[in-house]
Amino acid sequence: MAETDFIVAIELGSSKITGIAGRKESDGNIQILAYVKEESSSFIRKGVIYNIDKTAQSLTSIINKLEGVLHNSISKVYVGIGGQSIRTVKNIVNRHLANEEIITQELVDSIIDENIQIPLVDLDILDVIPQEYKIGINLQADPVGVLGSNIEGRFLNIVARSSVKKNLQRCFELAKIDVADFFISPLATADVILTDSEKRTGCVLVDFGADTTTIAVYKNNILRYLSVLPLGGNNITRDICALQIEEEEAENLKVKYGNAIHEAIDEEAPKSYQLNDEKRTVDRKVLNEIIEARVEEIIANVWNQIETSGYQGDLMAGIVITGGGSNLKNLDEAIRSRTKISNIKIAKFVRNGIRAEGPDLLKRDGTQNTIIGILNAGRENCCLIETPKPVEIPAKTEIPQEQNLFAYDDTEEEDKNRTEEERARREEERLRREDERRKREEEERERKRLEKERKKKEKEEKERIKREKGPGKFKTMFEKFTTDIFSDDEEK
Repeated sequence: MAETDFIVAIELGSSKITGIAGRKESDGNIQILAYVKEESSSFIRKGVIYNIDKTAQSLTSIINKLEGVLHNSISKVYVGIGGQSIRTVKNIVNRHLANEEIITQELVDSIIDENIQIPLVDLDILDVIPQEYKIGINLQADPVGVLGSNIEGRFLNIVARSSVKKNLQRCFELAKIDVADFFISPLATADVILTDSEKRTGCVLVDFGADTTTIAVYKNNILRYLSVLPLGGNNITRDICALQIEEEEAENLKVKYGNAIHEAIDEEAPKSYQLNDEKRTVDRKVLNEIIEARVEEIIANVWNQIETSGYQGDLMAGIVITGGGSNLKNLDEAIRSRTKISNIKIAKFVRNGIRAEGPDLLKRDGTQNTIIGILNAGRENCCLIETPKPVEIPAKTEIPQEQNLFAYDDTEEEDKNRTEEERARREEERLRREDERRKREEEERERKRLEKERKKKEKEEKERIKREKGPGKFKTMFEKFTTDIFSDDEEK
């Protein structure tokens, strides 16, 4: 049955691009209708897009798959923005008033506007989080209506390189997909994982991803600090590859046997692990020493960011960890040992309110938390609903009763025709997307072929020039010198 009321969210990660569709119920819960993914490691690194064409092709494939499950067309999507360059920058705006007066909303709005105008080199402000307003010696969350002669606005600006959002927009434009809105991925994740109590009393959300680790600090229900480290689970996998192991097999070893604290391994566990070729083994101690070393580095960098935020002493709710990397055994114990914070919680799934009919739609391993957060933040229906054209109603004419026997059948036939037209329109849209994808693939193959021919011609041209030049200068002089010697001997 075709779905007509749903929200669609897209997350562009370092290891995969995922798409999800869900319907918000009247009770506030979300019913997951479809979930699809595409590998992205070859064109997205550290959460940053490097190949726009391949990203656009992958997005087209994601939309086609979702539409196939939903049996309907998608008009727009919600998109998460993440990646290595995202961070927060503090800013303060001061206003001195001529006389003591009541702070108005217009004055506060002008201070906010002035904050957005601050010059940033090669950076865009993605969002602004007001921290507090200082009036005299008092701090106010809402200064409107307070009497004062001076107001100081303190802001936390979420920034990223200018190319991050621009490249995202280019990819969706190339794929001919409309974007309903962009959301900051770490904030969307926090909204579905952290409780109001945790945000109020103070906590850190650490999202361990494939290529990045995101740190978000909350206190008094306000985001206080945000940073993204260029370190993640893939760094551990690549370290294991140093044992002369393929990356896929290294990932399997990490997931199945990896431990963040090698001394915590059960002594009854095997001393070594068999590789897929069944000819080699990997020593258990060596494997987990490699994992532990990289985990210690990542945790040390995470703790450094927490200290940089200045809130390391205000974390009554402790640290909440999530993401695919949170599945590593004893990761919470490793964090507890390094940070001396005892309250460590692993969030494998969002708080509540998510349902799905199929078991494959939901994964309670921390990998879907961000995209569910983006889906939860969406508000508008993403189903393509065409506005029907006005139909001209002919003047009513009197028809004898005996000639109007099949009037009901005519109406039924019209309904059937409209259904067929809608089905044909959806099929035409699907074929159009598929045709565009094929064209892009053909263009890519043609480009590679031309590039190969060009390199071949350049090589042949260099060889031709080399042949035309003949022997080098040194060789020519040597031959001349030899000739002179032998000619002198002949004269003698």
